[in-house]
Amino acid sequence: MKRITLYATTLVMITCWTLPACKKSAVPPQGSVDTNQYHPPVLDTTGYTLVWSDEFNYTGLPDSTKWGYDVGNGSSGWGNNELEYYTADSLSNARVENGYLILEARKQVMDGFNYTSARLVTREKADWEYGKIVVRAKLPSGRGTWPAIWMLGAEQPLVWPDDGEIDIMEEVGFQPNIIHGSVYTKSFNWSLNTPQTNAVTMINTQDSFHLYSMVWTPDQINLYADTALILTFYNQHKTFAEWPFDNKCYLLLNIAIGGNWGGQQGVDDNIFPQDMVIDYVRVYQKQP
Repeated sequence: MKRITLYATTLVMITCWTLPACKKSAVPPQGSVDTNQYHPPVLDTTGYTLVWSDEFNYTGLPDSTKWGYDVGNGSSGWGNNELEYYTADSLSNARVENGYLILEARKQVMDGFNYTSARLVTREKADWEYGKIVVRAKLPSGRGTWPAIWMLGAEQPLVWPDDGEIDIMEEVGFQPNIIHGSVYTKSFNWSLNTPQTNAVTMINTQDSFHLYSMVWTPDQINLYADTALILTFYNQHKTFAEWPFDNKCYLLLNIAIGGNWGGQQGVDDNIFPQDMVIDYVRVYQKQP
């Protein structure tokens, strides 16, 4: 989600940096076929055990034993000058129905902000060190939307970017079907001009479900959209500044509105409401 960082409008996100810590695709591979009936294969989980999941087979608010909320607009719009106000326990912004989690961004004034949305977190409820995380989701559309599936270090209080951030999936509405994946640490971040980030081109991310996933081991982090590899971030086995990921992280799901990146071309107020629809979230780990 690129916390506490600014995006230069001249940055071409689909081009990636060439630091030795990260091996990336020179040409973004194509994503899945264009059909609502397409069900891409779940990544191979041989040797892994399902340790946590939400299949959303219930109705109402998200399961409070699994999900909490970040509330409000944070500091400076969560560090990104975002325009939304994140609510808690509001069926208008986060609800489960018909087997899906629906995060909904709305044109709605709250506490001085013109939009409401939801940011679900597993912080202090579930966190993990290494494993595979798979999220099957359909993304919102329209200029100004900024959905994300991401992770932050579970250590509290969080020190960013020192404690690490893993962006499994981000998309901005003015660049539909381009899926970004990123990793940030003290040594690799936007302020140092050393971000580890890449993107792949998908098909129909707004109307079809796709898999967004991560495979995290002690040696590397791989990010995928369906079966397309977005990014590999390697452990250089140096210091915490390069690799803070031998510690637990928690998961976040949200739709931001506007902000330094998502709002680069403004916000189209005619698009609302906009939903990110999630079929399931599954976490696998290798057992001792």
